[in-house]
Amino acid sequence: MGNGAVSVGERPGVPLFTVVTPSYNQGRYIRDCIESVLQQKEVTWEHIVIDGGSTDDTIEILKQYPHLQWISEPDRGMSDAINKGFLRAKGRWVMWLNTDDYLLPGALKKVADFAEAHPEADVIYGYSYFVDESKRILREKCEHKFDFLSLLFVGCYIQSTATFIKRDIIQAGHLLDVEYRAAMDYEYYVRLTLKGYKFIYLPEPLACFRWHGDNLSLRQRSVGRSIAEVFEIRKSALKRLGFGWLAKPPIMECLRQLLRLRRSILRFIEHRKFL
Repeated sequence: MGNGAVSVGERPGVPLFTVVTPSYNQGRYIRDCIESVLQQKEVTWEHIVIDGGSTDDTIEILKQYPHLQWISEPDRGMSDAINKGFLRAKGRWVMWLNTDDYLLPGALKKVADFAEAHPEADVIYGYSYFVDESKRILREKCEHKFDFLSLLFVGCYIQSTATFIKRDIIQAGHLLDVEYRAAMDYEYYVRLTLKGYKFIYLPEPLACFRWHGDNLSLRQRSVGRSIAEVFEIRKSALKRLGFGWLAKPPIMECLRQLLRLRRSILRFIEHRKFL
C-alpha cells in the first residue's frame, strides 16, 4: 500500500484509493503510469495491474515494483481486465488508469479533499490533459457539471482516466459489461446514472491521456463498432426512460447538435472560457 497520511474516511490498513491498470503489450508506457501513482502523497493507495499475457517487456518492468499487485493471464479484453481489478480492490474509491496514461502530481489528494467536502458523491470525475508520446500538452480537456442529457445524446464526455467510483458500487454488483469493446465506459456511466448514482464534477486536471500511434490506429479501426454500440446504449436508455420513440437516427442527431451547444455553454459557465 502506498505511503501517506491517513485521510478522513479511511480505516487503518485499508487504502483510500485503488488504481486498476489493464495492461497488454504497453511496456514502453507502463513505467510512466506506475511512477505517476508512486508520486501520489498524503493519501493511501494500492495499485493493481491486470495484464493480459503481454509478450513485450511489460512483465520485467512490473517485477521491478514490489509494491504492485499484479497478475498476467489471458482475458476477454479490457473490460474483463478492469473487472478483475475492481473485484480485487480494497480502496474506498476505485479508478482505472490505462497503461499509456498517467496521474498528475497531487491528483489523489485533490480527490480525497473533494470527496470529504461532497459526501453525497458516488462518482467523482475531473478532467485531463491530452498529451502526445513525449508528454507535450495538446489540449486541456475541461468539462462541466454532470448533465445526463449531454452524456446520453452527445457522448461520453466523462474521462475514465480522471474518474473515481465508490467501491460500494462495485460491491453492489455493478461492473463493466464485457460485451462492449469500444464504448464500455459510456455504457457503464449511463447505467450507473439510471441506477440513481450521483456524479459530481471536480473542476481540476487530474490525469493525462496520451495520444499515440497505437491508440489512434485502434480508434480508427473500432469507429464502426463504437458508433453501433453507442446507438444501442442510447436506444436502450431511452426505452427504459419511456422515450423509445426518440431512438431514431435523425431525431438523435438533431438532439445531439442542440446539446453540443448546451455543452459549450455549460463548460463556459464552469471555466469561463470556450473550449
